[in-house]
Amino acid sequence: MEYKNLDSLILSSAVSRRYFFTLPTSVQLELSLRGQMIHSADDLHAFARNAESEHRREMLTFMK
Repeated sequence: MEYKNLDSLILSSAVSRRYFFTLPTSVQLELSLRGQMIHSADDLHAFARNAESEHRREMLTFMK
């Protein structure tokens, strides 16, 4: 199912809302910034994976 944006998705889908709130705060913030590009649960999961990967890369770079 397609939604207008992330806000609409998490307001309408209890499963997506629960998933969103299990994510780290930094990922939630990143997704919120890109909310206009998230229109489905698949989008939400893909953007979350990408944000988490980016966060891990940043942490590894920081630790060097």
